[in-house]
Amino acid sequence: MATLPITIIGAGIGGLTAALAFARKGHGVEIVEQAAELSEVGAGLQVSPNASRVLGALGLSEALAGAMHCPGRIDLRDGRTLSPIAHVPAGDWARNRWGAPYGVMHRADLHKVLTDAVIRHPKCRLHIGRRFSSGPDESVTDALAVITGGRPQLVVGADGVWSAVRHRVPGALPPVFAGQVAWRFVVDASCAAPVLDAANVTAFLGPSTHLVAYPLDHGRRINMVAIAEGSDPGRIWDGRERSNDRAALLDAFRRWHPAISALLRAAPQMTCWPLYAVPDGRWSDGDRLVLIGDAAHAMTPFAAQGAAMAIEDGFELAEAVGAGDLPLGPILTAFESRRRIRLARARSRAAFNRFAYHARGPIRLGRNLVLALKSPESLGADLDWLYGHRSPGS
Repeated sequence: MATLPITIIGAGIGGLTAALAFARKGHGVEIVEQAAELSEVGAGLQVSPNASRVLGALGLSEALAGAMHCPGRIDLRDGRTLSPIAHVPAGDWARNRWGAPYGVMHRADLHKVLTDAVIRHPKCRLHIGRRFSSGPDESVTDALAVITGGRPQLVVGADGVWSAVRHRVPGALPPVFAGQVAWRFVVDASCAAPVLDAANVTAFLGPSTHLVAYPLDHGRRINMVAIAEGSDPGRIWDGRERSNDRAALLDAFRRWHPAISALLRAAPQMTCWPLYAVPDGRWSDGDRLVLIGDAAHAMTPFAAQGAAMAIEDGFELAEAVGAGDLPLGPILTAFESRRRIRLARARSRAAFNRFAYHARGPIRLGRNLVLALKSPESLGADLDWLYGHRSPGS
């Protein structure tokens, strides 16, 4: 079987998934990461069945089960009144319907599961604290050879929304501020007990704002993500809460239930992340460079599919490359075309959720009525196309 030397730029969730998927096919993989140590910023994330199925195919089911909490349901509540609107069943129902678990976990825990697997794999080699950069007259492969000692035949850009290699893809587009900011923080479950069930995922919906709460540590702590309109602070790296951020957050949620306002006011240090989306440009150069995950198609988090799409990308790219038959150009072009269809639908779902979550006035009342009239199972079935997706080879 032919094998390819492959270099992946970026050791985040998408890059590490791609590394394991390529190594599973027998390819040698070099992973170049600019951070001095491997860690994952942020807090909780949803691992939907389309993503957990891929991770299971990579042999990570046992490690995932030890770190992931599988809630019994996803509750939708009114942020002003705290009254229930609807819920989507999860737990055993999700596993039976979609053939893989729906869970929530800390981003750092998922990152560690992937990192540990990459470190153990003999076909993978990590280069930490090495920033990729290339001069105008220097090829990507020459620049990477300085770091890894060899020239790859395939380069995968998995280095996120501020990708350092995206500009080398003709037709790729830079990120655009989406007009919203996400505040992330973690509280003890006891602090959130007055407003939610710590065992389940809860999405509170409000005018131009929403708040999602995920259980962490099997319900002992709660990760919260509050999203509201905000200004663009420019390119930031650490996301630390600044002196005026808390006041802006409280103002955005000023019409919400007092218990939510009190929770936001008393919350510990937050991270504050402006939301960016990468418009629908090219992902590959049609030769030997391809982008995946946020580097290719960062989208707003209203469908909670950012990490899942990156996981699918990495796995399906490795399946498309297969045994390493050359030339790679047509393979990369076909991969991009197939994935673009699915990403377009995921973006549409995110846009619909943003409209529905942030509705106000009569539209808000109509939304609540429509959701209340649908059964939980019907709401779950609406996600069959998303959660039931089976990546080739999984």
